[in-house]
Amino acid sequence: MKFPQAHTLRQIATILDCDFAGPEDFPVYGMNEIHVVEPGDIVFVDHPKYYDKALNSAATVILINKQVECPEGKGLLISDDPFRDFNKLTNYFRPFEKAVATIAPSATIGKNTIIQPDVFIGNNVVIGDHCVIHPHVTIYDNTVIGDYVTIHAGTVLGADAFYYKNRPEGFDKLISGGRVVIEDHVDLGALCTIDKGVTGSTIIKKGAKLDNQVHVGHDTVIGKKCLIASQTGIAGCVIIEDEVTIWGQVGMTSGITIGSKAVILAQSGISKSLAGHTTYFGYPAEEARKKYKELASIRKIPDIIEKLNPREGDQ
Repeated sequence: MKFPQAHTLRQIATILDCDFAGPEDFPVYGMNEIHVVEPGDIVFVDHPKYYDKALNSAATVILINKQVECPEGKGLLISDDPFRDFNKLTNYFRPFEKAVATIAPSATIGKNTIIQPDVFIGNNVVIGDHCVIHPHVTIYDNTVIGDYVTIHAGTVLGADAFYYKNRPEGFDKLISGGRVVIEDHVDLGALCTIDKGVTGSTIIKKGAKLDNQVHVGHDTVIGKKCLIASQTGIAGCVIIEDEVTIWGQVGMTSGITIGSKAVILAQSGISKSLAGHTTYFGYPAEEARKKYKELASIRKIPDIIEKLNPREGDQ
């Protein structure tokens, strides 16, 4: 998420009421999660396991809960609770806006785009030309949709990320201030859910086609001309490269990459990154022919046991 205008390190520290290290006029341009940070961004870290990763990331301002030496060319924001203060910044720079109409006055809708009855379109949404939005679609604030996009009934674009911190008193939600970006010539089936990024964007690229009841987690990027069949669940921060085919009821964990032109067969479980140009099956998913051979071998185990330990009457 980029701020409307640059702020100084001191200004951000004042918003958070926290100490800082580094030049007080150090420029701050935005905030992001660790996997998408850029120079000028704030990233937060609240666990020793990830201190080095955050301090050595592309982020130039680190919101941290420990006094450490300030790296050269960076700034620090010293907080007793970085998770809480990251939420405070999200609320400050992108506060929730109550809807004042079913289609927000600030929304932009392109020419020859058809909006069917009972569609909700939130604040600052941009929809391109020649789109068809079917009934009961919900499009949350700040979503961007390209040209020639079809969205079927009941689909939700921009629901919050599923991201919580486990505290003794209960789960504390990380507030989502990102958005969803749908590029040109994308088709989304009925009852899909595309979660917005925490601070960045969840992106579905040009020409991708999603079947009914597909879930896409926060900050995931789906490449060009991908085909994703029904009841597939994709966790957050996944990168699916171009022309990947994913068949029904596939589930995948967060933070992985699926290489271009990979094919994942139905009901597979993906627990790690997969190379492209290969067909996969099973859980954990492996090259399909190898997996089929393993399954065939497993089916032979009862016969092998029977031969090694024949029943008394068969001897």
